[in-house]
Amino acid sequence: MKKTIVFFFTAMSAFMLQAQTPKTVWNLDKSHASVTFGIDHMVISEVEGKFKEFSADIQSDKVDFTDVKGSFTVALKSIDTDNEKRDEHLRGADFFDVEKNPNLTFVIKKFTKVNGKVYKVTGDLTMHGVTKTVTLNGKFGGIIKDPYGLTRAGLTVTGEIDRYAFDLKYNAALEAGGLALGQKVRIKVNLEFTKAK
Repeated sequence: MKKTIVFFFTAMSAFMLQAQTPKTVWNLDKSHASVTFGIDHMVISEVEGKFKEFSADIQSDKVDFTDVKGSFTVALKSIDTDNEKRDEHLRGADFFDVEKNPNLTFVIKKFTKVNGKVYKVTGDLTMHGVTKTVTLNGKFGGIIKDPYGLTRAGLTVTGEIDRYAFDLKYNAALEAGGLALGQKVRIKVNLEFTKAK
């Protein structure tokens, strides 16, 4: 009897998990997507950069994407700040240490509609061997049919990440006071998806 009850609850849990997972797959259109960032430099200015290699594994059935599940991955070695010497430093042990921690991953936990196209995106962000739950700003552009018969969805995610929270604490003191690099990193991720046939 006890085994029957355990089996029943195990089966029910699996069924409920399956029922909650959307089945419609959305493929990332890399030609209409970008991952960029900015950080304060020498107190007085900002340095910007981007990542060239990234991917997404996304499923959603609802037209407003509020049921979206999946993850987003960035290959940290693909960083590009338009300065190769600086990029090599960022790939090294002072910063990302890509030999040990090659990827940044974001696993979606919740996509909440605030008003109109304004959303909040909550998920588990893993970087530099540290995982934290973060909430970012989202703008969901909606779903359309393009002239080629493809169904498309667009999403922009913005926000600030505290790099110190991920043990990325490298910095240098300035003679005039302050630090060479800011603690907060501003991010902007533009994503466009096509619905799998």
